[in-house]
Amino acid sequence: MASGPRAMGPEDSVRTISPGRRSDQVVTTLTGDTVAAATLRSTAIPVLSVVASPRPVKGKADREVARRRLQLLPGSQAGDPGAGVEEEEEEEGPLLSLPEEEKEAQPLPPVCVSPMRGMWRDEKVAVYCDEVLRGCKAEDADEAMSKYLSEKLKLKDKWLGVWKTNPELFFVKYEEASIPFVGILVEVTCKPSQNSPSCFKVTVSVAEPFSSNIANIPKNLVDEILEELEHSVPLLEVYPVEGQDSDIHDIALALEVVRFFYDFLWRDWDDEESCENYTALIEERINLWCDIQDGTIPGPIAQRFKKTLEKYKNKRVELIAYQSNIKEDPSAAEAVECWKKYYEIVMLCGLLKIWEDLRLRVHGPFFPRILRRRKGRRDFGKTITHIVAKVMTTEMVKDLSSDTLLQQHDDLDLALDSCYSGDTVVIFPGEYQAANLALLTDDIIIKGVGNREEIMITSEPSHDSFVVSKANNVKLMHLSLIQQGTVDGIVVVESGHMTLENCILKCEGTGVCVLTGAALTITDSEITGAQGAGVELYPGSIAILERNEIHHCNNLRTSDSSKSTLGGVNMKVLPAPKLKMTNNHIYNNNGYGVSILQPTEQFFIVAEEALNKGAAAGDKKDDNMLSKVMENLNLEMNNNKIEANVKGDIRIVTS
Repeated sequence: MASGPRAMGPEDSVRTISPGRRSDQVVTTLTGDTVAAATLRSTAIPVLSVVASPRPVKGKADREVARRRLQLLPGSQAGDPGAGVEEEEEEEGPLLSLPEEEKEAQPLPPVCVSPMRGMWRDEKVAVYCDEVLRGCKAEDADEAMSKYLSEKLKLKDKWLGVWKTNPELFFVKYEEASIPFVGILVEVTCKPSQNSPSCFKVTVSVAEPFSSNIANIPKNLVDEILEELEHSVPLLEVYPVEGQDSDIHDIALALEVVRFFYDFLWRDWDDEESCENYTALIEERINLWCDIQDGTIPGPIAQRFKKTLEKYKNKRVELIAYQSNIKEDPSAAEAVECWKKYYEIVMLCGLLKIWEDLRLRVHGPFFPRILRRRKGRRDFGKTITHIVAKVMTTEMVKDLSSDTLLQQHDDLDLALDSCYSGDTVVIFPGEYQAANLALLTDDIIIKGVGNREEIMITSEPSHDSFVVSKANNVKLMHLSLIQQGTVDGIVVVESGHMTLENCILKCEGTGVCVLTGAALTITDSEITGAQGAGVELYPGSIAILERNEIHHCNNLRTSDSSKSTLGGVNMKVLPAPKLKMTNNHIYNNNGYGVSILQPTEQFFIVAEEALNKGAAAGDKKDDNMLSKVMENLNLEMNNNKIEANVKGDIRIVTS
């Protein structure tokens, strides 16, 4: 079972034209729930004139006319409609203009805003698991969705809607940015009889007054396209308009429920594999979607998941198209190509399953990324100091001993690739990128010379990792690490020990992560901007934090208080990590200054007052409990300043 392609709806379009004077059209980016907000603010779907070449309509006498070009009327060409298109006029004939008796299309009325957008995750789960699927198996999901939609469509057999379809149905050449979809106001007659709701067809006819999001689209072109389609279009391409009775709103909700199911919840492999509890799987996918929407899952991770899902769908379509083009028995080359495409799909499918199961929360698990072997020391036992600068001068090396072996690089990646255990990499001011920072296996020192703000190392947005180490002892000093779009934490210590000294860590996704069995020492550094905690300690890890600033972390865009406990430092218990904190300043984090996750049935929250010497008498019980927990966790805190964190200073909570 596959959902099949459907037209781009308002929630899918990434570019739209804001309403207003035609000479002042402004392009904005609208995705997700912002589309619904824009619909509520506007009285009609924006209408614009476009440049496009209409698709030839089969069997029509005016086929040549249909090939002519639609005219764009921007302000700069208002006085001279033909300006800048002389070459194309010679090729395609005179510009198409609407007949004098035919007026431009009216703006489309607003479509019904689906209640789905305002539903809490529990309400979404109730709709799909309790009302629609009702404990059915994956192979029966199509039938369940069909039954649900058919019942809703019985409420009203005729209604007005906006048919939103792919511009390629109407145009051969067009500007994708200016035409995200073609919308036509139609009268809908519902008589669905198909088994799969993704294949439902409805009969439509152009409604009066003629309305479209494209002002200069000829009505006769629309009529001809509909005749070619026998006035039958996919139901999921039609969006009921506002201003009709409550039954239509119920139909609009049902359509949105079905669209969302096939767009995000359904996977092509669902009915090919046995699943004991399919509704539980759907609930997990709903939770995943909600975590992406509210920001619980960091933006870079969410984008990576969406890209992988889209890539999977595209590869599956490619394989089907390739197989359909094989007329007879496949040749050896064709068979090999089919297998290659198939295994690529299988790999993407496996990756999506892992992501769905583990959910990639900001406090979720990481996988070992480094597969490189350690080089160890050089055979001749010497170490080398690698100078990273565009040009090396004697001034740069004057403080080095005369017997120091030097190697100069203008590329940090090359320097790291040349390192053996014991080497030192010295970086001079500049901006650098290095994929090899995610492959640290040997015991080396990487240090900047000069102000740490001037030695900027940025991550490559297309890569999963930024700085990852499994070396026994690696040290980074006097650097600025700037994360840009990578999925993992800004620094991940997989094993061994890492030292960060006098560094600035500007996070975009998750912060510093110390995995089970690994150790980390951070001194005189600054960590800011993490979407989760600034420092994540996994069970059985060890960390020493001294004289650091950790602030403005846990930038999750969520109103769910249960998602906002992470802040400056987060510890995961079982087995307990070891943490020593001295003279740190943890402030202005959206969660707690320090959060401790432990597997117990109770949780305790200690507010700022409980940490002060003058705590009220009623706070002593919680203060004693916190001290006991800290003792059991091997948590040592001395002279730390924890203040102005949104939730408070410390939270002890069940995991």
